[in-house]
Amino acid sequence: MSLEIVVKIADLAVAREPSVITTHGLGSCLAIVLYDPQARVGGLAHVMLPSPDLVRDQGNPAKFPVTAIASMMAEIERMGGSRFRLQAKLAGGARMFGALLASSKGANTANIGTRNVQEARAELERLGIPIVAEDTGSDYGRSVELLLSNGTVLVRSFKAGLREL
Repeated sequence: MSLEIVVKIADLAVAREPSVITTHGLGSCLAIVLYDPQARVGGLAHVMLPSPDLVRDQGNPAKFPVTAIASMMAEIERMGGSRFRLQAKLAGGARMFGALLASSKGANTANIGTRNVQEARAELERLGIPIVAEDTGSDYGRSVELLLSNGTVLVRSFKAGLREL
């Protein structure tokens, strides 16, 4: 029997099989998954902002791609995984209210989802962690489930149905 770990907004979790890590309500937020297939240990972060520079309170590393990735890597290694075997998967980063926000608050606010994806990609590339699959962008929300037994990521949405990464 597997244990389900629920990750809320601006949160992350790292576990090993037979656990399942889930998160719900991804709009412009981004789910970043790191997984070591040999150790069968991985993590999921539900990041909400592209950069710590956007807020005064920078104490929560799970809010931002750069700090969430670093935190997950450290915990994965502590649990016996290796940064050299890590694979990444991304889901979310939608532009939920693009036309409305672009007209009222400017493109900077409307592009939070896109910027979350860009920052995550840049950090993963910098660290040499390959992105093996993603379901990002568009204009709809998603829920994500990481199966730690094999690294499969299930992405669910009302608009696009079920997708396996």
